[in-house]
Amino acid sequence: MLKLKKVAVTGGLSCGKSSVCRILKELGAYVVSADKIVHQLLSSDTNLGQEVVKLLGSDILVNQQLDRVRIAQIVFKDLNLLQALEKLLHPAVYRELDQDYQRQKSLTNPPPLFVAEIPLLFESGGKKDYDVVIAVLADPEICYQRFELATGYDQKEFNQRMARQLSLHDKARQADYVIMNNGTLADLQQITKQIYQKLIES
Repeated sequence: MLKLKKVAVTGGLSCGKSSVCRILKELGAYVVSADKIVHQLLSSDTNLGQEVVKLLGSDILVNQQLDRVRIAQIVFKDLNLLQALEKLLHPAVYRELDQDYQRQKSLTNPPPLFVAEIPLLFESGGKKDYDVVIAVLADPEICYQRFELATGYDQKEFNQRMARQLSLHDKARQADYVIMNNGTLADLQQITKQIYQKLIES
């Protein structure tokens, strides 16, 4: 039986990772998002959720639910808290991703590719668990425009978040495939489709 190929999609802030994953899903890949897993795990009634409340305080609770905006506001101003939070989150996320992969692999008709969108793949040491890494990059000015449009946050917030990630150059250097997403959606679809074909044929 052929091994189900594990593909990680990573890249810079607002570079278009989710768009690439959406296209891969339309082409037939199974796609899962690390951010969505974090969202599920950050419920106040999970052990992990309780650990996060212990770490950051009850101010992060809104109607007994963990508020991700408040969490972000706290940790992006304090590197030690950010690192402590990531030590809690990253292992839990990778466990969930692996369980999901095992489920897909055991299906009678598994998908052609298992794709995980993991923004901090290199920073969290996750590269070793994946057969192929696709880095989605774009010019910083374009990324900031997309970020501002999506979140309403300003340049300072964008710079703070970028500062905790590897540089785009380093991400490109460590990836197997690099997608520069400075153009149109049609451009992005074309290059993503080419990579998808290579991956399912190799």
